[in-house]
Amino acid sequence: MAQESQPNSKPGAWSPSCAPRIGSLELRGISKEFGGVFANEGIDLTVRSGEVLALLGENGAGKTTLMNVLYGLYAPDAGLILVNGMPVAIRSPKDAIRLGIGMVHQHFMLIPRHSVAENAALGLEGTPFLRPAAWVSRRIEDFASRYDIKVRPSAPVWRLSAGEQQRVEIVKALIKGAELLILDEPTSVLTDSEADELFAVVRRMTAEGKSVIFITHKLDEVLAASTRVAVLRRGRVAGVMPTAEASKEGLARLMTGKESIQAASRTAGTENERTRLEDGGTALQAVELSVDDDLGLPAVRHLSFSVRRGEVLGVAGVSGNGQRELAEALTGLRPLAGGSFQVNGAPASRRSCRDLRSLGVRHVPEERNRLGIVAAMSVAENAVLSSYGEERFCDGIFLNGGSIRRHAEEIIERYGIKTPSADARAGSMSGGNIQKLILGRETEGSPALIVASHPTYGLDVGAAEFVRSRLLAKAGEGSAVLLISEDLEEVLRLSDRVAVMFEGGFLAVLENKDLDRGRIMLLMAGSTDALEAGGRSDA
Repeated sequence: MAQESQPNSKPGAWSPSCAPRIGSLELRGISKEFGGVFANEGIDLTVRSGEVLALLGENGAGKTTLMNVLYGLYAPDAGLILVNGMPVAIRSPKDAIRLGIGMVHQHFMLIPRHSVAENAALGLEGTPFLRPAAWVSRRIEDFASRYDIKVRPSAPVWRLSAGEQQRVEIVKALIKGAELLILDEPTSVLTDSEADELFAVVRRMTAEGKSVIFITHKLDEVLAASTRVAVLRRGRVAGVMPTAEASKEGLARLMTGKESIQAASRTAGTENERTRLEDGGTALQAVELSVDDDLGLPAVRHLSFSVRRGEVLGVAGVSGNGQRELAEALTGLRPLAGGSFQVNGAPASRRSCRDLRSLGVRHVPEERNRLGIVAAMSVAENAVLSSYGEERFCDGIFLNGGSIRRHAEEIIERYGIKTPSADARAGSMSGGNIQKLILGRETEGSPALIVASHPTYGLDVGAAEFVRSRLLAKAGEGSAVLLISEDLEEVLRLSDRVAVMFEGGFLAVLENKDLDRGRIMLLMAGSTDALEAGGRSDA
């Protein structure tokens, strides 16, 4: 709908240039639809000064869409936004920033080749023409000191960890005068210690009277870090309550509309089933694998291990210890610096992605939007992105559109993907539905090896359990699964064996029988003393 027809931009609305600083913010009757499907429908919500409002809901519930409306990225189809009781027109992020609204997106909006200061200078009003980075650097240091945020203005963004990049985004918003900060899935890519640092910053902000809205699917952090919680379900408000009155069970019920969600767990099967699965033979055999990172430095060092058919080998570790490079090497995205590996006994080293797929290797990538789909292509096209050359999808040199569409519709139905049609643009779907599409594509048939990197990253409770159950189902059918995850609970629940990765190697590979969580965390930190608490298995 054209912006001129929005109630939020009607004559008489306050313009950002003359709007007061945010004391309270109210959304009234906000609706937004895409392709005839409502992402938000009649949403009423209030944010108060000095509070942390958690916005909770399943993937596709409309959380990010609602915040994109508030930040000016989308124009609402109906409804009003009021600041301090007065309607305001937010036609763009520039308007939102002038009103004192800042947003840190789940996928950071930074230019990797630029420095922290150069990124902060972009779009910052009052930046001098000459030596803008030096002027911005001083402002960054002032805000970093005020909120105890560790940021180096001269550091190139591409060399920063996810936690460091998030801190840059927060400082950028604060420098631009954010009084209300929106955090979209802020802890999805953070370690526990980085998440603690983030919420310490949030507490310092709210102590000054600033407000924070954070979008999340994690019930623990809602209860630990918020003042109030609003739950969205299917584009509508399912409930709003003080966090002190909330419980995990009650929030999960509001999110899903169900009494409970069945947790996927490998240990739920019988001992006989586990024994049968472990006797399937070797699917992946890696010998002395070495892989370099983007700087040409060793990331994986002389790593030897195996994964059996029907087994889930979980790789636990703090981000940056070689997990990404290992996954990319095994799926053909990154060359080996040394060593070799076999899939079902066939040499697989230095093969292309297509050749590895022909051997039965499948990949659920960590970065689903960058490596898992082509956002501008349709759902149907993405459903055959790695198999379009197969005879069933081709008529000679031409693609068989009907066959591709039927295949996509089967995946949509089987995996419960919410999309207007198979012809809809894949990039318009929520993260959970994109992940289901990738999972449906990559687990089709009888894969020899599924490399799943952070498969539930950014997913809500229901979508995460669905993904886990599908991976376990494929293992039950005889596929080998290499599960790479920073979610230790997920690794312990799904894995037959747990490999702890540290500085490019497996510090230990342990049978998943009564493993102590504290011990695993010590190993993840590189403490070899934890090895004495129990034996290690052969990799």
